[in-house]
Amino acid sequence: MRIDEEAYREAAREAVVRALEEDRVEDDVTTNAVVTGKTPAAGRLLFRKSAVLAGVVPFEEAFLSLDPGVEFDWSAAEGDAVGAGETVCRVSGAASTLLRAERVALNFLMRLSGIATLAARFVEAVGERVEILDTRKTTPGLRLLEKRAVLAGGGTNHRLDLSTLALIKENHVALAGGIREAVEAVRLRSPGVPIEVEVRSLEELELALPLRVERIMLDNFDLGTVRLAVARAQKEKETPYLELSGGVDLARAKEAADIGVDGISIGALTHSAPAADVSFLIEIGS
Repeated sequence: MRIDEEAYREAAREAVVRALEEDRVEDDVTTNAVVTGKTPAAGRLLFRKSAVLAGVVPFEEAFLSLDPGVEFDWSAAEGDAVGAGETVCRVSGAASTLLRAERVALNFLMRLSGIATLAARFVEAVGERVEILDTRKTTPGLRLLEKRAVLAGGGTNHRLDLSTLALIKENHVALAGGIREAVEAVRLRSPGVPIEVEVRSLEELELALPLRVERIMLDNFDLGTVRLAVARAQKEKETPYLELSGGVDLARAKEAADIGVDGISIGALTHSAPAADVSFLIEIGS
């Protein structure tokens, strides 16, 4: 799945505008009291701990939304590994603009860099053999931003929304009356749309394999059962893409990669990634 660049930038602009309004930046009582006129200043974006940089667009947009004349001098790019103590950007503009926008700008950059950093750790653990996939467990309203951060960390987007892939889960199976019935219903209603079926046991895997769907999700399989599932699927003339899902940590991801799954979906990439440790230090008159 690909994220359209213009759609991403528009989503970033909209999210930033909402965040600035939420912070009531024009009514910043502290800045309004201590800064007058167009006092020039420069801010230094400093990473206190090593991380992967992500969120450059919303970071810039937070300042540019208040003053299009703000300038940025980056020494790192989206997706770059950044060392502890490294300054990655110098932001120049009016002191009042830098002060009002800094918290919103940092909130986006810290959150998105945290996601990219966690994704990179999983990618490093499994190597090039397996895709590290995100999920739809994203912050409401920030999906494109968070999924773009997964890409910055070397991960892969699973599906952007409900329209891009038919993922048949246990509730769909229950309502359709079975796995076969659910697959046939999707093919009838939306021919040509890729189909993934979630299975929770080897018995359900046996039901899904003859249906020749593009992908099969092994949901909450222990590693011994994953090994059996991979061996069984490889006996098929056309082996489907096998995805492991459900509480996979770094150690388990590496073991699953060694077994031979094609992808591992990690909800924690977007719902539990710790924020990057970043500071913005302002110097007046720079």
